[in-house]
Amino acid sequence: MTVFVLVPEAHTGGWVWEDVAGRLRESGAAAHPLSLTGMAGSGRPAGPGTDLETHVDDVLRVIDGIGSPDAADVVLVGHGYGIHPVVAAADRRPGRVARVVHLDAGMPRDGDPPLALVPDQELRARLSAPAAPCDDARPVTLPAPKAWEHWGSTAGVPAAALARLAADAAPQPAGTLTRPLRLSGAAAALPTTGVLCAGNGSSIAMVEALVALGHPELQGLTDPRVTFFELATGHWPMLSAPGELAGVLLKAAAGDGHRITATEQPAHLRPFLLDVPECPRERRERTDLYLPEPDHGGGPRPAVVFVHGGPVPAGARPAPRDWPGFVGYGRLAAALGAIGVMVDHRLHGLGDFPRAAGDLAEAVELVRADPRVDADRVALWFFSAGGLLSADWMAAPPRWLRCVAATYPVLAPLPNWGLTGPRFRPAAAVRAVGAPPIVLTRVGRERAEVAATVEEFLSAAKDAGADVEVLDLPDGTHGFETTDHGEAARGAVERAMRTVLEHLRG
Repeated sequence: MTVFVLVPEAHTGGWVWEDVAGRLRESGAAAHPLSLTGMAGSGRPAGPGTDLETHVDDVLRVIDGIGSPDAADVVLVGHGYGIHPVVAAADRRPGRVARVVHLDAGMPRDGDPPLALVPDQELRARLSAPAAPCDDARPVTLPAPKAWEHWGSTAGVPAAALARLAADAAPQPAGTLTRPLRLSGAAAALPTTGVLCAGNGSSIAMVEALVALGHPELQGLTDPRVTFFELATGHWPMLSAPGELAGVLLKAAAGDGHRITATEQPAHLRPFLLDVPECPRERRERTDLYLPEPDHGGGPRPAVVFVHGGPVPAGARPAPRDWPGFVGYGRLAAALGAIGVMVDHRLHGLGDFPRAAGDLAEAVELVRADPRVDADRVALWFFSAGGLLSADWMAAPPRWLRCVAATYPVLAPLPNWGLTGPRFRPAAAVRAVGAPPIVLTRVGRERAEVAATVEEFLSAAKDAGADVEVLDLPDGTHGFETTDHGEAARGAVERAMRTVLEHLRG
């Protein structure tokens, strides 16, 4: 018999699993919804010493209470924060665990506190601030009724369940979030399953893209013992889709699921879809300049500044500035008489958007100070998650910014990115007075969670009367410039570039 140990997200207790546990039992499995110490239903109030180790002990107590012959069929399921006590318990009882399931949860590493994977960046900053050292006895207060989104999307959760989520939640002991996780590696060989919630910003396609980018900590996801499932719901599938979740957990226990395979040539390193001539390239600090040939005439030229997405690991080689797609865009701009500029900003993690924005601002000033550049005719062109960096420029557009372009952009933070402040929200920024013309290339086969941000932006732009030209590529995919060399894809890139240059020369 398979035995599921269900460990909940922060602030919640075993009660969130009631419906899922019932369905698992109906299928013939055993289910143990766990309320961790200090949470509603545990019967163990939090004390001054309640921390992550306390919650690890809670999980170990359940595992040790499961006797033979079921001892080898234990599946540990960790939701959000719950994955931390789960992986620590598996590390200490690897012979008792058949599989670990990460339910819309990250990949904890030895030495990192759970706080490192908390999506709410404001909470992370508050608990880790040197001026406010952590006191293990200090509780982390409950989210406000409308702030549960800071822990993950509540999409699909019925109103009654959402009300109970707020009513039955409990303050989280701070030490459970700030104490480092300790792993020996004993459970590294255990089979694992990731259950991704697309409504919260996670998807199998996104994981595959991150693996292809070369994230070192993600390379193990190509191991055949690792499987994935995807649910079309928010962060709380036990409340929004209990039947689907129970079915997925049963399949995971049986070893089913999607497996990610490594590719010899990742999509972003394939050739650019257009055959553009080489041109002089100068590398200065965080910028590469692609320079037109002299026959385009003398005098300062307009510049097109290209801004890649991410996050991209700091050690990724080649870096985005050397990816064939961005080299191709830079050369194309130069071939048409403008100066192409590629910015090597440092968006290495979801907390790096402010730093990346600073890198971009510095690069723009460096470019505008170049005597070969017409400082009054500059366009900024954003790709993928780099689209969030466009918000600063739309909110307070300088007079020299003649055009903003965006290609398969992310135009609002995804729910699990934890960007809760007003910055990096182009849908709000586009309402600014004097926003420049916007050229948006939209791909028809975009991931649903990303496409929703584009629609949100376009709705806001329409309400504001913004000048937005949408160039549609119905069969296009995210990163199509190196995966699709068809006529429609080539035409989309050429049309976007010529439209941007028209704005620069107008």
